[in-house]
Amino acid sequence: MKYRAAIVGGGGIAVGHLEALAGMDRIECVAVADVQEERAQKLASTYGIRPYVQYKEMIEREKPDIAVITLPHFLHKEAAVFCAEQGCHVLLEKPMALNTEECDEIIAAVRRSKVTLLVGHTQHYIAENREAKRIMEQNWLGELVMIIDARHTNYFQAQRPRWFLQKELAGGGILTNLGSHSVDKIQWLGGAPIARVRAAVSYEAAEGNVEGSGLVFLENNNGVPATVSQSGYGGAPKDETELIFTKGMIKLHTGQSLWISEGGTYVQVPVEPQEAPFVLQFNDLLNCIETGAEPECSMEYSRSIVAVIQSIYRSHELKEEQTVPM
Repeated sequence: MKYRAAIVGGGGIAVGHLEALAGMDRIECVAVADVQEERAQKLASTYGIRPYVQYKEMIEREKPDIAVITLPHFLHKEAAVFCAEQGCHVLLEKPMALNTEECDEIIAAVRRSKVTLLVGHTQHYIAENREAKRIMEQNWLGELVMIIDARHTNYFQAQRPRWFLQKELAGGGILTNLGSHSVDKIQWLGGAPIARVRAAVSYEAAEGNVEGSGLVFLENNNGVPATVSQSGYGGAPKDETELIFTKGMIKLHTGQSLWISEGGTYVQVPVEPQEAPFVLQFNDLLNCIETGAEPECSMEYSRSIVAVIQSIYRSHELKEEQTVPM
């Protein structure tokens, strides 16, 4: 069977999905919708698909099998519920929604409609991360004792769409957007959900009302501690995750390189090439549609990441450790 897909939202991330779909045999992209008509028309012309301004009209007219939702965060719930109720399977960009209450509404709509929804937590599909996970499962580095994740970038750069800097539209700043990746990576590689957090964040940007940095201490259900440090102000860029074991260490430069220490200097590990992460996501979604299996990035798993992010903000506000609600 060949599936028909439609893209809901024509921002920068939509291009990644369109590129992936253009090279796939089992999914054909038929349309894209964006409130900026010129952007929708440009994407449609580039990829040989039909443009729409209103996504609901597109879904009703095209009746795609799969809706790929790449809208701003505050529209995730509305679009996911609508597409599910129209009978579409859904690939929803992360974070799943602004809060766990919205996540619960999406879950209920998907269950009622008996469709499949996968949330696009791309950390699970990146070659270096997958190789690190494979090595960890072999257990030759011993017991995992801690995870250290650091990510620094110019978050307030001019080309970033301005809705990212409005809390009511984005849900938060760097910790919502990039922190979701860090929490996902820690939960997935650590093999257990986050149970407790303690956090301090800053609001020092010249624009917007979202945080620009955060330092977070987390502990998972197995008692493994982790830290996340993120800064969106000026400075040297960094994206590095270290996993410390009783017999060695792993260092991840996600999307770039993988390193291992067995008690001495880090040595780079070769990583086999693989299909693009977005292609792997679509393949995962197709498998779940056809077999009825639950996606690895399931709705419940993705809701747990939103719950951790909410707890981070609550910890900062109350100046105390928070237990992450189930």
